[in-house]
Amino acid sequence: MSSTPFGRTRWRRFAAVMLGGLAATTGLVVLTGQGVLAASFSISGMPFVVTSPRLHGYGFAQYAELDHMEPGSPNEGDTGGQVVVIVSAIRDATLDGLCQSIELGGINLKITAGSPSNQVTADTLVVDSDVITANADFTTIDIGQDASTLDRVPRKKGAIGVFGQQAEEVTLTNLRQNNYATTAARFYLPNLRMAFTSDGC
Repeated sequence: MSSTPFGRTRWRRFAAVMLGGLAATTGLVVLTGQGVLAASFSISGMPFVVTSPRLHGYGFAQYAELDHMEPGSPNEGDTGGQVVVIVSAIRDATLDGLCQSIELGGINLKITAGSPSNQVTADTLVVDSDVITANADFTTIDIGQDASTLDRVPRKKGAIGVFGQQAEEVTLTNLRQNNYATTAARFYLPNLRMAFTSDGC
């Protein structure tokens, strides 16, 4: 635990993240596949860790993009409120369990869900990351394709002239991501648990 006491600013930030996380998780649970969520929004600039022992998906696309924070965000640091991210989109995804955590100055807001026998599932899952590690297995992969021509995931493609890649099928084991945003048309999280913990994912 950090020896630095929470000041007014930190408590406000802590409360904002907590309430935002609760609202986002509730939204994920009740979302249906009636359509794709908004393609872009202002990121908070606070990265969060996501891990899974195994992710399998049909329809995979990946390309680079620039995410933006709200002007004057306290998290912009020396980035000017912009973060270069790797956008990974999967049309139909299943995960053998999921852990998500965000560090809040000595404590973590941690979310867990699913298992190999009761999988997390998502339709049009899109994550914006700056670091991804995993053992990756792709089927029918195209590397170096112009991101504006990607077609494995409906309505998910990058800008013209940007490096992209896509595959019919992807399996990622021992997955770990440092993410700035996640969207999905539908996200099913069985046995969801949210708690404040001393350890992250």
